[in-house]
Amino acid sequence: MLAAPLRLLRRCRRLPGPAPAPAPAAPRPAPRRTVFLRGGVAMASGGKGRRLSSPRYTNRLINEKSPYLLQHAHNPVDWYPWGQEAFDKAKKENKLIFLSVGYSTCHWCHVMEEESFKNKEIGRILNENFVCIKVDREERPDVDKVYMTFVQATSSGGGWPMSVWLTPDLKPFVGGTYFPPEDGIYRVGFKTVLLRIVDQWKRNQEALLESSQRITDALLTRAEVGIRGKESPPPSSEVMTRCFQQLSESYDEEYGGFSEFPKFPTPVNLNFLFTYWALHRTSPDGARALQMALHTLKMMAYGGIHDHIAQGFHRYSTDQRWHVPHFEKMLYDQGQLAAAYAKAFQISGDEFFADVAADILLYVSRDLSDRAGGFYSAEDADSYPTAKSKVKQEGAFCVWTAEEIRALLPDPLEGDSDRKTLADIFMHHYGVKEGGNVSPMKDPYNELKGKNILIVQYSLELTAARFGLELDHLKAMLAKSRERLSEVRTQRPRPHLDSKMLASWNGLMISGFAQSGAILGKEEYVSRAMRAADFLRSHLFDASTGRLLRSCYRGKDNIIEQSTVPIQGFLEDYVFVIQALFDLYEASLNPSWLEWAVQLQHKQDELFWDNKGFAYFSSEAGDSSLLLRLKDDQDGAEPNANSVAVTNLLRAACYSGHMDWVEKAGQILAAFSERLLKIPVALPEMARATAAFHRTLKQVVICGDPEGDDTKELLRCIHSIFSPNKALMLADGDSTGFLYCHLPFLSSLEKKDGKATAYLCENFACSLPVTSTQELRKLLLL
Repeated sequence: MLAAPLRLLRRCRRLPGPAPAPAPAAPRPAPRRTVFLRGGVAMASGGKGRRLSSPRYTNRLINEKSPYLLQHAHNPVDWYPWGQEAFDKAKKENKLIFLSVGYSTCHWCHVMEEESFKNKEIGRILNENFVCIKVDREERPDVDKVYMTFVQATSSGGGWPMSVWLTPDLKPFVGGTYFPPEDGIYRVGFKTVLLRIVDQWKRNQEALLESSQRITDALLTRAEVGIRGKESPPPSSEVMTRCFQQLSESYDEEYGGFSEFPKFPTPVNLNFLFTYWALHRTSPDGARALQMALHTLKMMAYGGIHDHIAQGFHRYSTDQRWHVPHFEKMLYDQGQLAAAYAKAFQISGDEFFADVAADILLYVSRDLSDRAGGFYSAEDADSYPTAKSKVKQEGAFCVWTAEEIRALLPDPLEGDSDRKTLADIFMHHYGVKEGGNVSPMKDPYNELKGKNILIVQYSLELTAARFGLELDHLKAMLAKSRERLSEVRTQRPRPHLDSKMLASWNGLMISGFAQSGAILGKEEYVSRAMRAADFLRSHLFDASTGRLLRSCYRGKDNIIEQSTVPIQGFLEDYVFVIQALFDLYEASLNPSWLEWAVQLQHKQDELFWDNKGFAYFSSEAGDSSLLLRLKDDQDGAEPNANSVAVTNLLRAACYSGHMDWVEKAGQILAAFSERLLKIPVALPEMARATAAFHRTLKQVVICGDPEGDDTKELLRCIHSIFSPNKALMLADGDSTGFLYCHLPFLSSLEKKDGKATAYLCENFACSLPVTSTQELRKLLLL
């Protein structure tokens, strides 16, 4: 019966991989033909496997655009994409469905493919007994979230690859994550799991169907988020204080972060702490909140999770010190972390944080940017160690032997009697050891044996003192060394690039460029954000319907392509793009971005708003293949869409005068009230939004010529101060412009004595005018 497979899963569910993320979508029809072909179709790059010149198998996934699905197009498994063709086959043949969900840069997805999905015997068992469906979770977060909800509810956690077995009507009854191919001491193997499930289906089909229905009913009940009575938005002070306390309790005093290991960047936690500090600047708790955020950002930047040679941040650290990462680099991390480091500079004035923000944006501009203006999704963890290697290894592109570094940095130190070289300085500063600096406990497959992951082991001051160097001289020597290593790294085989472009993640990256550009005074960052927004409007927006699309792809000859049946945008696409457009307006003061943001906000309300329970659903209504229409209730690697939606609605109301959006923001907070009051640490972004709701956003209005030096001086002042609950706008005197048409009160605001003038307004009532940066600073810090 069902108990046997469930017990089996509980014994083998410990997955060394990241925790899950959100959901939404529309069906993907277009049945596609292909069974197994023989021949020389080129293998999609990526994955963990060996080089193939002439694949023996080709399945239906060869017709897809997703890099992840294409990676599996030559498995001996008869994969189907998510769609009606697979569903009809399962019902017609009364077969169970094996659903495998992952993404193209997922290390453990590659491992399971190499071990199991390329195994002919396992392929035979799957093909004879199951309809096998492969889903890219980044393309279809709605499908991913539905079944991840099941896996998390019935086991000890979740992650990818996700493996779920469904009845022919798509109801889950057994689920897990990574499975090794064969039985081990502590884990049951994938082959055994498959054979046991086949046996259960043959002998206890009715019991399994009844059980799957009970599970589905329970998930429907559990998934309900909404107002059940007369809940009101929870008090901000109580939510913020409890969230701060919960973060403080989990904080790692030595290395920063909010767990022992694995350690994730979690920008939502850092943004919450910055806001908490801003609201409690003079209190001990406020000081501690700031210290927690800044220390975490510094330790991350020193760690191996930060790529010291080629810039950017890896996905997460497997150890407490941020040293040994899983090496994939995700666009959503780069966007959020660039903004976090820019804010850290804005608050602290420490150039260190500005340099890290610039480092991230350099990486994205160079390695994750399409020439049409969009941003790619990710770079893989695995690559070939050399051009002649047959098997990929994790981290091969990034790690070093001591011998390599000594050969690359042989320059002797001038006047040093001990014959020290540039390599000695570099190895000391970055913790390089002759036998490698990775603990075997963090290297289960011996891929990093004898290798070094660079980590800043000592401060610049200590390294300078150790070698008797001037600080500036040391900085120059380290920069020279990093440049030399970078040149060598470019000769290595690169990791697979996931060139899929997602509206939501592009939104997060636009925010990263726009916020960093405004704070750091870098016009080129703002220009890059505008190029990306133009890209979204050209390739991921349907002007005829006013709707966003989820994804597009880099095709042959670098042409931007769409799926045969384009995937419609989900809630997270709208929310992150709207946020990006508001950020881009504040950085550029071009009102066209405001107009588009407000247009998209209306469309978001139409497609996703729950008129009964309030808040937004993650996906549209009308997709019969989705068992659940969910509302996410947790901030994760990306913020929960409803969390960001609260602030978006408040900003939209400020810029448009539509006060019903303020009411909607309150209804979202009320719908999540119980969770916010009990465990706000699960929703730090929404906890932060409670302050914006209860305190009311300040409208900071600058009356002046956008090209005038006096206007620019006031804008620089505003961008130099971390003031989280504000909406910046320029009143340039154009009475036909978007802002004047929507906000009549702007017509009453004038320049004082012919100078650019600032007003601080709340609920459309304004302070006395100020023209100096000193007076403006006082107003903003009130």
